[in-house]
Amino acid sequence: MGPLTQSATVPSVTTPETALLPRDRSVQAIGRFIEWLDRHGELSYDYQSFYASAPARAARALYYRKRLLGTLAVSPMVFCEAFVPSARKLCWKPQRFPIADAHYAMGFLFLAQASGQPQHYSRAVHFLEVLERTRCPGFDHHCWGYPYNWETLRGTIKAGTPLITTVPYVYEAFKQAYQMDGDVRWREIMQSIADHVLYDYKDLETSSSASTCSYTPDPQHSVAVINANAYRAFLLTSAAVDCLEEKYRMVAQRNLNFVIESQNPDGSWYYAKDGKRDFIDHFHTCFVLKALAKIELLTGDSKCSGAIERGVGYYLAHLFDQGGLPRPFARAPRLTVYRQELYDYAECVNLAALLHGRFPQLDERLALVLDDIVAVWQKSDGSFRSRRLFLGWDNTPMHRWAQSQMFRSLCFLLYRDRQGSGSKGLKEN
Repeated sequence: MGPLTQSATVPSVTTPETALLPRDRSVQAIGRFIEWLDRHGELSYDYQSFYASAPARAARALYYRKRLLGTLAVSPMVFCEAFVPSARKLCWKPQRFPIADAHYAMGFLFLAQASGQPQHYSRAVHFLEVLERTRCPGFDHHCWGYPYNWETLRGTIKAGTPLITTVPYVYEAFKQAYQMDGDVRWREIMQSIADHVLYDYKDLETSSSASTCSYTPDPQHSVAVINANAYRAFLLTSAAVDCLEEKYRMVAQRNLNFVIESQNPDGSWYYAKDGKRDFIDHFHTCFVLKALAKIELLTGDSKCSGAIERGVGYYLAHLFDQGGLPRPFARAPRLTVYRQELYDYAECVNLAALLHGRFPQLDERLALVLDDIVAVWQKSDGSFRSRRLFLGWDNTPMHRWAQSQMFRSLCFLLYRDRQGSGSKGLKEN
């Protein structure tokens, strides 16, 4: 099988008249970030660093079982999140995150495509080779998860457990590389990932036409999370096209139907369809809409189109503040300790880029968000702020939350802009 055609995953490019991001500012922002990444290195703390140790996980587990007593137990971590975010250094250690490595690989591949400069491609291959080495042990197929034990409502997800919310990004990274260079080793890894996603996750039938998948290969870990099903539906739909295998499409369709059937009448999606986690937040909404947009691009499915129309309507009406900037929740699960989240900004950019030209109001929001990213969120050292707190900022740079996602989104926008203008050659900073 030869290299995949780019039209399979890359939307139509923008023209110079509809450039998404001012070129000079974008090139400078990306260049400053790369310089920071070179200095900082590829390990970082994480949003979950406060809760990664055994005592902190015990406190969190107590919170899920007994809310009042558990609130007292987690209050020191919550206080630090709100007022002393740098205290993460006292709670856990810097680590490598596969989901971040995948985003960095994609970002550098977009830069290589936009500029033709080989150092960006080489940097991307570095991250892909790291991903090859850091796959989850004990599984026949390629898969990835978190490097720490994660305490959830359903119990502890052990470090090295595959996550359906991580694996699709890695698939996209290897697919993007294969589209560029046709290296058969990337194609073999894509096939291995697709088989992992097909065979290692469990399905529970929810209707005659729909099934919901597990979050991990262990079926006790949440079979009703909406974005998890959207991720799996997208990856298997993509694999059906990439590998010409109908077996992927059949399972993907049932997970897609679950996502569409779970959409609320107002166009929103709860985080999970389990009667417990009925919050509605910004970046998980983006995850679902992004997956639907990518499936629609691959298949032309009109059900995706309708769900996107309704979902974007809700998204624009409820997940932005009065200034047109991302707000974390339309329906919060608990008291929050921050006003704005870098992850929301990054996913807003990704979603708006995928749907550019289709929703004028979303295009207007994208312009506001991009200006705020460059003017406010990027620090003088090149990294991005992580959160706007009620008092000050959380300036701890975390690759998974969401330095890598922001880098990839800006590189994607620049790639589309350069493709539209026919211009080559990024300036080096």
